[in-house]
Amino acid sequence: MGLPMKIRAAAKDDVVEVKVLMNHVMETGLRKDESGALVPALFINEVTAKLNDKVVMQAQWGQAVSKNPFLAFKVKGGKPGDKVSVSWTDISGDSRTDEATVS
Repeated sequence: MGLPMKIRAAAKDDVVEVKVLMNHVMETGLRKDESGALVPALFINEVTAKLNDKVVMQAQWGQAVSKNPFLAFKVKGGKPGDKVSVSWTDISGDSRTDEATVS
């Protein structure tokens, strides 16, 4: 399981803006280490976000996403006090889910 994500969610009118910083190495499988051997690929390939247990965003990523990716999106229909959860799964099967309360 990866390190905790930093999630911020703020409501303005009827729109919630969600900002997520994910802690992950995001290795492409193309980089070489000091000895010249390829570092094995290890990257997030699925991301899902929920607002009060309803899926509001899904993404499928590849190896071209940077280390410690930042994700931001907006969703209608939220209000302060709602719960936002973000989950990811990487190609090794490791996963992480964190949640935040909308402010």
